[in-house]
Amino acid sequence: MGEAFRKAEAAIYLFAGLLVVLGAVYVLGEALVQGVGLFLGGGGSKVAVFLLDRVLLALMMAEILYTLVRFAREGQLQVEPFLVIGLIAGVRRILVVTAEGLQKFSFSLQDPGFQAVLAELLLLSLMVLTLAWAYRLVRGV
Repeated sequence: MGEAFRKAEAAIYLFAGLLVVLGAVYVLGEALVQGVGLFLGGGGSKVAVFLLDRVLLALMMAEILYTLVRFAREGQLQVEPFLVIGLIAGVRRILVVTAEGLQKFSFSLQDPGFQAVLAELLLLSLMVLTLAWAYRLVRGV
């Protein structure tokens, strides 16, 4: 019975890993196609933000795949990959919010949209700093 569960667990990890790889390939392929389309359409700054967003998403997926492989090999879950995924996600969102905010809002503190962007950037920055601090504690650096 225990052997059947180990094989089922291995199959689940293999399938999950395959889905993550396919998702990352799709994200990168979509980034290439849409990035070229945006570039040819004259959306210079939009291309950079879009490509950066998609590449960071693919890096998050690669880190998830690494975590799956490591867990399947060692049989125990490590916290470092999740902290790295959180850091990448936070930085990704900061970059996207900043780029979108530059295009959408006037730089007036009276503008509620601009205030919302500032509040989100503050919270994201605190999250990134907290995750970096936690990573440092875990690694003992």
